[in-house]
Amino acid sequence: MQRGSLARGEDEDRRGSAVPYSHPDQPSSTPIFIFPPKLDFYADDQGSHKQVLTLYNPFSHVLRFKVLCTAPLRYTVVEAEGLVKPNSCIDIVTRHRDIRARNYGTTDKFRIEVWEEGASRGRGGRKDVPATLHGTKPQAAERLPQVSLPWHPPSHVYSLRHGFPRTPSPWLFGLYMLAGLVSMVILILPLHGDSRSLIHENLQAS
Repeated sequence: MQRGSLARGEDEDRRGSAVPYSHPDQPSSTPIFIFPPKLDFYADDQGSHKQVLTLYNPFSHVLRFKVLCTAPLRYTVVEAEGLVKPNSCIDIVTRHRDIRARNYGTTDKFRIEVWEEGASRGRGGRKDVPATLHGTKPQAAERLPQVSLPWHPPSHVYSLRHGFPRTPSPWLFGLYMLAGLVSMVILILPLHGDSRSLIHENLQAS
């Protein structure tokens, strides 16, 4: 999408209070594509005192828009009304100008009205965007330190490191002895085909 030519005009001469609601609710016939769905202002974060609403026009015709507010004296709106070209978007800059403790927790509403250029305003669509003033900005949750369990080396490594061997179990010790005896017997046996051997050839090792 292309961004409309009215996107971020910050000219002081074009600033003004938000426009109050001028007529009661009516059914919306045109879908409104606006982001974000709500605004949060934080008294202790000066950067949050200015918020941007982005209005999208995915249609093939020009849309006219107008921004209204339930508390127009608390806000300044840059480009409170204008046009959005087809397949384009526009930024609507809002600024909270009454950052006082008595307004903490107060939720106002911006109403965005859109209608096709050249058509009746009453046949367009409208959408409300809540705006809340908070006293403090929530801090990002601190990452908890990763606690790793202590690593214990295998028992045989531990034994070698500390200079004493691990005592094998009795059955494992007997298996080692049996394997050693069998190996010795095989090594003592004469090789197959040795004519000087007195042992039967079936008992000779190959």
